[in-house]
Amino acid sequence: MLDYDKEAESYDQLRGGEPRARAAADAVLGLVPEGGGRLLDNGCGTGIVTRQLIEARPGLRVTGVDLTSAMAGRAAVRVPGAVVRGDSRRLPFPDGVFDVVTSVWLLHLMDDPADLRAVLGECARVLRPGGTYVTTVDKARAHDVGSDIDAVLGPRPRRPASDDPAKVDAYAAGAGLVRTGQARFTGVGQGRSPRRTIKDLRRGWFTLLPPGEPRTEEFAARLARLPDQDRPRADPVFTLHAYRRSG
Repeated sequence: MLDYDKEAESYDQLRGGEPRARAAADAVLGLVPEGGGRLLDNGCGTGIVTRQLIEARPGLRVTGVDLTSAMAGRAAVRVPGAVVRGDSRRLPFPDGVFDVVTSVWLLHLMDDPADLRAVLGECARVLRPGGTYVTTVDKARAHDVGSDIDAVLGPRPRRPASDDPAKVDAYAAGAGLVRTGQARFTGVGQGRSPRRTIKDLRRGWFTLLPPGEPRTEEFAARLARLPDQDRPRADPVFTLHAYRRSG
């Protein structure tokens, strides 16, 4: 897994910045009932999406939580007084205090099924009965846009997706969350070029291809032979699932 303390400084720049955050926030809020209440952005990272949620729906009182100190620090600058540091698997909030909980680009980090269950269980626990939970699913698949880069990377070793939609649905149901909807949005500015993909390979983005290993360099060499080294290919399209807490 990437070191998110180290990633914090360049995180937004490498992942589409404000346009991507705006697209994510708009799609999330499209699955959230109108009105006020309290929203928890679980795994808020740098707070770039958190701030967009606040600006787009002023009636919501938004709180962000993130485990990584550097990420939470940046989020606290973006949304002063609205960010706490905490573990998504053991949220520092009482039961049933939020009307909405979101987790954007979080579940794919939970390699251990026990951690995935814990995160979904905590999201359900802090959500009031009838409240809404919205999360991204199947993040890795979103980046497979059918490009020549994807053709080169196709044979690479892959981990099973921890945020597989069926798995998330099943674990969510076990936590008392009933699936109610789905949406998709474009990861604006995240289309990969061959040169950028080589850099990502060499810094450990693809977790089963460690930096410096011969197989990693084999993939890098194949990518270096592609045309238009600096032309971004198509942007990824991410999927959101929405749930309602039963009871």
